[in-house]
Amino acid sequence: MSMEFIEALQEIEREKGISKDILIDAIEAALISSYKRNFNTAQNVRVDVNRFTGVIKVYARKTVVDEVLDSRMEITVEAAREVNPHYQLDDIADIEVTPRDFGRIAAQTAKQVVTQRIREAERGLIYNAFIDKEEDIVNGIVQRQDTRNLFVDLGKVEAVLPLTELMPTDKFKHGDRVKSFITKVENTTKGPQIIMSRTHPGLLKRLFELEVPEIYDGVVEIRSVAREAGFRSKIAVHSRNAEVDPVGSCVGPKGMRVQTIVNELKGEKIDIVRWSENIDEYVANALSPSKVLEVIVFEQEKMARVIVPDYQLSLAIGIKGQNARLAAKLTGWKIDIKSETQAEQEFGRPKSDESDTMHQDSVSID
Repeated sequence: MSMEFIEALQEIEREKGISKDILIDAIEAALISSYKRNFNTAQNVRVDVNRFTGVIKVYARKTVVDEVLDSRMEITVEAAREVNPHYQLDDIADIEVTPRDFGRIAAQTAKQVVTQRIREAERGLIYNAFIDKEEDIVNGIVQRQDTRNLFVDLGKVEAVLPLTELMPTDKFKHGDRVKSFITKVENTTKGPQIIMSRTHPGLLKRLFELEVPEIYDGVVEIRSVAREAGFRSKIAVHSRNAEVDPVGSCVGPKGMRVQTIVNELKGEKIDIVRWSENIDEYVANALSPSKVLEVIVFEQEKMARVIVPDYQLSLAIGIKGQNARLAAKLTGWKIDIKSETQAEQEFGRPKSDESDTMHQDSVSID
């Protein structure tokens, strides 16, 4: 090798960000194996690549002894001092054994090592770039599809979007842009593998963080998210500033903020409710858009019995139990919904006047 080789390594260092010294260290280690393999030797050797000229030399490492028993591993004091007069007994002497035709082997080995290290470094750079985007939203372009996955081009890498992680309303074809939530970034032997989702609750949360400045700034906090992707979601929000309305902030002027998110989620309905540390109030809000008359809390069972007007029962439960199910996911409590008539028959509770309806702070966006 030559000075041109060193200049090539310096160019790789500038373009790929791989240290020239790291590459040379790897080349030296590989050349030791190449030397032993090609010259059928069991000697203890080291390879030195000059950092400035690119000249390669191979040295056999031998122990300085009085009497040589194994010439591959030992050298007499006299012979060692012919190389370097400063060698003493028991020193390790470096004796040059560079073969004449070692340059061809060295060049081939160096090329393989550099190619491999560039590939590894590029994989590492991609992994480092995307591991910070785990649990974040990215935009990509659909490249192809098989029976199980969509493959999405993210620029430097192709990500996997399993078909099971698509919303029922999602229809993508080659070349379509798709916004997805990164659920996992793994560094595999074949390079970084990025798994994405369109159904994960984190997608909804990150969309609100991007669209609502008060959430991004930390004034409004998302306390909980419950989602049945493509159909309906509930999100509980809380304001750290009493003067800032968390629900209104998420809805935005004329509903523009939440409507942008609804459009991105292909019409998914979103209920935005105010979080409360009072579980009865929180449960009532979570059952939006249904009106709630009373919430009876059973702390030990972590269960809440909710009483609603007769005409609101089907709305409170929702289609196939969806509203009640999402409210339970959002609050983390079991919810037992009863109509006024059912409550009167089962528990002897008298019917309430409509004015007794609990105050609810929530909004439902269709």
